Amino acid sequence: MLLEGSTIEKHNEQRLRRHKLKLASLQDEFPETEQIIRQIEAFQVAIPSWALGTGGTRFGRFSEGGEPRSLEEKMEDVGLLNQLNRASGAISLHIPWDVPQDPAAIRQLAQEYGLSFDAVNSNTFQDQPQQALSYKFGSLQHVDKAVRKQAIDHNIEVIKHGVELGSKAITVWLSDGSCFPGQLNFRGAFERTLESLQEIYGALPADWKIFIEYKAFEPNFYSMTVGDWGQSLLYASKLGPKAYTLVDLGHHLPNANIEQIVALLLMEGKLAGFHFNDSKYGDDDLTVGSINPYQLFLIFNELVEGMNARNMNHAKDLGWMIDASHNVKDPLEDLIQSVEAILIAYAQALLIDTTVLKQAQAVNDVVRCQEILQAAYRTDLRPLIAEARFRKGGTLEPLELFRSEAIRNTLIKKRGEKTVATGL
Repeated sequence: MLLEGSTIEKHNEQRLRRHKLKLASLQDEFPETEQIIRQIEAFQVAIPSWALGTGGTRFGRFSEGGEPRSLEEKMEDVGLLNQLNRASGAISLHIPWDVPQDPAAIRQLAQEYGLSFDAVNSNTFQDQPQQALSYKFGSLQHVDKAVRKQAIDHNIEVIKHGVELGSKAITVWLSDGSCFPGQLNFRGAFERTLESLQEIYGALPADWKIFIEYKAFEPNFYSMTVGDWGQSLLYASKLGPKAYTLVDLGHHLPNANIEQIVALLLMEGKLAGFHFNDSKYGDDDLTVGSINPYQLFLIFNELVEGMNARNMNHAKDLGWMIDASHNVKDPLEDLIQSVEAILIAYAQALLIDTTVLKQAQAVNDVVRCQEILQAAYRTDLRPLIAEARFRKGGTLEPLELFRSEAIRNTLIKKRGEKTVATGL
């Protein structure tokens, strides 16, 4: 469902005076607010098709009701989300969960909702109902060449679907690895995976990229064939200039210095982008910024500094996407919160006086460096985010409007209480 324009206008009218007062206070204090607002307006965060349904754990799943039953309904939900925040104008499809049966019709629908297609995602971590061979012991790394070919062919098929929709990248995440010592020859697994990736790389169109995602553990708990950013960077470097390392914020061991990883990947020109979420223990897939918002800010500090050093376009040169699975929240409410958290961290990083910070770094003024970063982090920039939304026709307070209009109840009435999103 999409909201009537008058609904958004009425919502904004009731809150505009209070919003302008908050905005004016920031404008008086910080002369760079106008530039930050323009950069926020340009920034877009892709929504994965699998995030529109309620997630779960190994132990259970509790449906929110009104979940999208098809790709078309998932696009409808992303269109609604973008209507609210004007920062979610792209959708990332997961194949085979969301195979477009009629690509032309899907592209037309995307145009109606004002959406584009972000990177497409392959799936060799599950066995599908009609699948000939199993991925129980790996896919691109498998000792059986026939299994590897099946996985390679699937990835090439995903690329073809992406081409039909206008996507420009494929993300490959592998669950391949081992659970017990001696189960796997590490060098052999790496070499087989590289050979498989080389075939997929060879099928890329000239203007496409391949993103190699990594994860420290799960579902294999002794080794992962792409277990950290170093392994991913090795693959990306060996594959060629169209291959990059993708960082998922939850795919690290506790206390990993993700901001340093980001800085080095940017330095090497090999950072693909991000899958945003948050975690307490591991790959918890929690709402972005819900556990450690300061880490998110520090990551964006390195992103902004690194992108500026390479004269990169903040909005277009890296891939930005949310990757979260929600068991106790309304998925759309969670996505609203996540996009807001990302934009806040980005805006705070833009507020940092990098010239002064570099001067303090040059004389080892550690205290001053901390003060500069924390001054930006402790500044409430939500009025700038709201102003960017408002200027693009979005809502001043998306979550409040979502609830006041009882949108979830409307979706339940339309789709039913027991619907389950595809792929979940």
